[in-house]
Amino acid sequence: MKKIIACLLLFVSIQLSGQEIEIQFDHYALLVQNLDSTATFYQEILGLEEIEDQTQLDHIRWFSMGGKTELHLIEQKDFVVSDVIGVHLALRVSDLNAFMKKLSGHRIFFKNWFGLPGRTNTRPDGIRQVYLQDPNGYWIEVNGK
Repeated sequence: MKKIIACLLLFVSIQLSGQEIEIQFDHYALLVQNLDSTATFYQEILGLEEIEDQTQLDHIRWFSMGGKTELHLIEQKDFVVSDVIGVHLALRVSDLNAFMKKLSGHRIFFKNWFGLPGRTNTRPDGIRQVYLQDPNGYWIEVNGK
């Protein structure tokens, strides 16, 4: 799982046999137990736009995360998510206070890194953050000013 998180870097240049190869983040795929309720969460709460699922399979839905970056939801009823906050998807919003108000309005529990409900904490780089879980239990960090 740590390897997946490492792949979340939006842009990395590496040297391979004297040749520079550009690596860019493409998509993140999540196994989910209920495709429809999870899709609704990512659309209504996080504001992601659903895009054409080019697989055209009934158990998969795709969402844009801006630019050419995507989120793929894949329904697998028997999958169990590990409840480890350190393994999370991180998203940035332009107004964290407005986002927290939206979460509260939808009665969605969120906390800071230290576990304090309804509170933020500030990272060493000055960015505030909160953590919430999607309907499957995946942790999501939402950060901003």
